[in-house]
Amino acid sequence: MENVLAVILAGGRGERMSVLAEERTKPAIPFAGRYRIIDFTLSNCVNSGIRNVAVLIQYQPLSLVEHIGIGAPWGLTTPDRQIRLLQPYLAREEGPDWYKGTADAVYQNLRYIEEQDAELVLILSGDHAYKMNYSQMLEFHEEKQADVTLAFARFPEKDLQHYGTVMVDEAQQVIGFQEKVKRPKSNLVSMGVYLFKKDVLQQWLEEDAQRVTSQHDFGRDIFPRMFNKGKIFGYDYQGYWRDIGTLQTYWQANMDMIEMSPTGYLSDAGWPIRTSEAERPSVTISEAANVANSLVSNGCIIEGTVENSVLSPGVIVAEGAVAKNSIIMSDSIVGSHSMVDHSILDKEVVVEAGCYVGFGDDFTVNRREPKVLDTGITIVGKKAELPPGITIGRNCVICSGVAEHDFPTAEIRSGETIRLRRRGHA
Repeated sequence: MENVLAVILAGGRGERMSVLAEERTKPAIPFAGRYRIIDFTLSNCVNSGIRNVAVLIQYQPLSLVEHIGIGAPWGLTTPDRQIRLLQPYLAREEGPDWYKGTADAVYQNLRYIEEQDAELVLILSGDHAYKMNYSQMLEFHEEKQADVTLAFARFPEKDLQHYGTVMVDEAQQVIGFQEKVKRPKSNLVSMGVYLFKKDVLQQWLEEDAQRVTSQHDFGRDIFPRMFNKGKIFGYDYQGYWRDIGTLQTYWQANMDMIEMSPTGYLSDAGWPIRTSEAERPSVTISEAANVANSLVSNGCIIEGTVENSVLSPGVIVAEGAVAKNSIIMSDSIVGSHSMVDHSILDKEVVVEAGCYVGFGDDFTVNRREPKVLDTGITIVGKKAELPPGITIGRNCVICSGVAEHDFPTAEIRSGETIRLRRRGHA
């Protein structure tokens, strides 16, 4: 893989991730307890033998920049390995601008790509959860003498409208491409994993940049125009893959990690998922605690009940408290005799005693974000403080930093949003 440059698109805003993406880009969102979403793609690169990685950042990059640092957890600091974080900038004269699409993000970094000693460019997404050996895809690419190879996975019909799909012939050459249509002709979902010959990539990006009607996106613009003009092949990927695009897929992917944990998915020494994390003490589980079917990270203190949940480092579940079907991020506290059900709590949330988060069977969609919260998940933003005894329904959003005075009543009905209120105002 010495002649491959990996380019990871990691500037996504995450509009469908609600308050989780207010202060961080989507690839930096904590995932599966001790990881960030981007850890899977970075680890795939290192485990596949790729030595040169560029990460394209844009929206709220601070959390991601701090997480990646100089790349030490992934071994990208040796003389023959490197990682570069590339951010768009506004030129004084006409020139570079904020990234307008996936293809435009790569196009604006063509000069850097051209300077690298690589014949092939592997374009990846930083918000997908999967384990893939890219060297096997490279072997397929060279065997087919392809201009570009894209990976695909098979999905059930009910989910296809949310993805770009491809059609291939018997030799696995791509003969059609559709981007998020209601009734696609194929169940082969494009994974957003593209291996280009460098000169071919340059040619198509420069051509696309001149088209004023283009959205400058690989799926919407590049591949539909390219598939009958170049040698594009599809690589059949057989493993687990999820695009973390919505709160529901984020929640489900975390639940998938729980189900796959007994098989060693996250603990496989042959294909480790690397991450950057602070040292924490071991998990403490009291005699009265009950933990079942969950991922519990270092530094957690469990005195209550944890069922079918993912706990990041430093979470406290107090005596008599219950966390089930939920994702609770670092250093959050679930107070005594509180219940957290089918909810996502961001970092440093405090749930005081006697609260119920995710209460009842009223699934009224969120009034402010109806397309984001419509499956029953309630989400609590970073550093929010929930006052004692409060009840919060389903599909609710509790914004970051709220405190007791921000709650108008002791019962927040399903579909409501609690925001910061100015002191002295109703």
